[in-house]
Amino acid sequence: MQSISMGYRLWNSLVFCWVIFSCNYIPTKAKQLQGFALGTTYNVQYVADASVDKVQTGIDSILNVINKSLSTYLPQSDISKINRGDTTVVVDYHFKAVFEKATEVWKATGGYFDPTVGALVNAYGFGPGKAINDLNHQQKDSLLSLTGWQKIKLNQDQTIKKESPDIYIDFNALAKGYTVDIVGNFLLKSGSLNFMVEIGGEIVAKGNSPKTTKPWKIGIDDPLQWEQRKFLQTISLKNEALASSGNYRKYRLDPVSNVRFVHSVNPLNGSAFRTNILSTSVKAPNCMTADAWATALMVMPLEKGKALVERHPQLEALWTVIDEERKIKSVKSENW
Repeated sequence: MQSISMGYRLWNSLVFCWVIFSCNYIPTKAKQLQGFALGTTYNVQYVADASVDKVQTGIDSILNVINKSLSTYLPQSDISKINRGDTTVVVDYHFKAVFEKATEVWKATGGYFDPTVGALVNAYGFGPGKAINDLNHQQKDSLLSLTGWQKIKLNQDQTIKKESPDIYIDFNALAKGYTVDIVGNFLLKSGSLNFMVEIGGEIVAKGNSPKTTKPWKIGIDDPLQWEQRKFLQTISLKNEALASSGNYRKYRLDPVSNVRFVHSVNPLNGSAFRTNILSTSVKAPNCMTADAWATALMVMPLEKGKALVERHPQLEALWTVIDEERKIKSVKSENW
């Protein structure tokens, strides 16, 4: 998904959540469900006649099916089998939907969004895998040969073809957002017109909050907060989705200035680069789209990303950056 940012959500289902809904109350007319999913937590608030038990059963079923398809942490999931080189796996509807969205965003971002970049991210020490000390040019070229979404094909018989069996696919930058959308669709079919679904900070909101009868209020975290939670801003969300990405949880100290800085990895050339982008937030019609674009914008040059968002009217974006004086500022797309 991108030149991948360090600490990349892509590479860890235990994704760090940078956008957190600020509705800490339980609406008096809403039902609420909480639990664990995709290596993180989820929170669902909805208004409908459907019982909590029925909705919980439905959500559990959704999570089970998606894990069997997309979880890189389950050895027998479809994606794990494909990553081990199994060419006989026939992927399901969920895998196909995520695959097609990944292809769409990969093309739209000129390759900055790339679900095959995990090996490079790990090699530089920015992901959950083992780092390669003093990564040399030859090693980088070897890893780069296993990077590139154009090297993956979805066949007509719904099997996956990879140019090399060692190419590793990771959909963590879309899976949470996609699951949020699927749970939201399930709530719609259950008769709910007012709900909020949040998984690991990725959110879709429909209708209004039953507490206020106004659009849902969402707080966007200050990336440099410490013990006391601080929000950069609070926004309204209605019939749309919000996702965030960030790499400020992993950083390095400049040996000369002792200033903290963060890195990303460019999947186009395999190089790590220093960036002042701490986090990105994206609003979109659905959460899978927001999730993928938030990841891509973390690794794209700021002005390039901003210009690209402006050409996609269905997207709104917010970048949180840090200047040389360690001051935080926000950069917004025109329609944010």
